[in-house]
Amino acid sequence: MSGDDAQDLEVRRLLEEVGALRRGHFLLTSGRHSDGYVQCARLFERPEAAERAADLLARRLAPLLREEVDAVAGPALGGVILGYLLARRLGARALYAEREEGALRLRRGFALEPGERVVVAEDVVTTGGSVGELIELARAAGARVLAVAAVADRSGGAVRFDVPAAFGARLDLPSWPAGDCPLCRRGLPVERPGSRHLGAAANGTA
Repeated sequence: MSGDDAQDLEVRRLLEEVGALRRGHFLLTSGRHSDGYVQCARLFERPEAAERAADLLARRLAPLLREEVDAVAGPALGGVILGYLLARRLGARALYAEREEGALRLRRGFALEPGERVVVAEDVVTTGGSVGELIELARAAGARVLAVAAVADRSGGAVRFDVPAAFGARLDLPSWPAGDCPLCRRGLPVERPGSRHLGAAANGTA
């Protein structure tokens, strides 16, 4: 077994041990449906497990970086804790973007300066939509995005970015557009575990 395979297995084992790998019928943040969900909040509630996952991810990220990193930026909520953990290991600032009127924005006094070197951090990548949006946000500020880092890529390697990407583990968890979901056709109730659905659910629009 290669070192990369061993690391994938260790991160997967960490996710399983803390109950972060779930089975059922889920509405993902992307709007797609799946029978598998990676709830990284369960990983982050266990500091020792989260630290270990961040160590493994930082080890995989290191060969992709040719320059020092000034900041690690993540989308709220998934990238907040991971971004902080990676920033500690890289000697960088940690900041995060939040959704405001549907778009990711830097708030709370956070800002990126022209020329700053940035790593974008996310807990789980499905379609890569939030990561791609944050990459564009950083570039609009004049920053340079060096790499992407995530605990898990649940697309099985299907998602690609225009910068190098490091993943703690690659998981092949199928997902479907809502109109083609076989679990919906079977009448199984759907869960909405992602944070992006909270406001919509509270307003009765989810």
